[in-house]
Amino acid sequence: MVYILIFVVILLFTIHFYRKAKRHSVKSFPEHWNKLLMENVLYYQNLSEDKQLVFQQRMMQFLSEVYIDGVQCELEELDKILIAASAVIPVFGFKEWHYTNLSGILLYPDNFNEDMGFSSKDNSRNIGGLVGNGRFEKQMILSKKALYHGFNNTSDKSNTGIHEFVHLIDKLDDRTDGVPERLLEHQYAIPWLNLIHKEMEAINDNHSDIRKYGGTNQAEFFAVASEYFFERPDLFKKKHPELYKMLGECFKQKPNH
Repeated sequence: MVYILIFVVILLFTIHFYRKAKRHSVKSFPEHWNKLLMENVLYYQNLSEDKQLVFQQRMMQFLSEVYIDGVQCELEELDKILIAASAVIPVFGFKEWHYTNLSGILLYPDNFNEDMGFSSKDNSRNIGGLVGNGRFEKQMILSKKALYHGFNNTSDKSNTGIHEFVHLIDKLDDRTDGVPERLLEHQYAIPWLNLIHKEMEAINDNHSDIRKYGGTNQAEFFAVASEYFFERPDLFKKKHPELYKMLGECFKQKPNH
């Protein structure tokens, strides 16, 4: 475990300096990535060709600003594609977006525990992704297994990659509290909080189809509801019309499946 932590800390310093050097270098979108996106990202499939081109540009901009590396796994093209798609999807409604509170992403092969251990003998592994704090500030850790599952299963209302990027969006005002002040206009703050508390109560009383984890706290509710909003927008609109409308205002988009 000590060696893993030392490796991660060294990697974070590498990420910091790599990002500085790479900041202004945006590469061209590899043509064969379009096929991979069409095969693996339903959100992208449902965009018009013009918007797909914009999505591609936004992905490459993101990849030019953030360092991604694998921990005990080799980083593959599809890993980068799915991570970049996870980043772009929730902010695609904005003309321009930069994750100023993110420097790098570490991709683990499997789920991990709170100490970032992922030994096969560790029965406490249950984390698919997290946004770092303290010495891991401006870092995100993702499980490759969870990342892929989020895009492979298009009917389960969940997506780990989107979930963690929504946490980053929430954290832009320095508080991960489920109230994204950078996105939510002031007049919507109180109605949003009222909706959150009402639906969290329904979740905890087993009267909601929103994932149980959304009842943990406001921040987790925002992230879990956002997953549902992007993964199953038609169903979300039918089951939760008020929430759908509010998240549409928040993200400046109405995803369509």
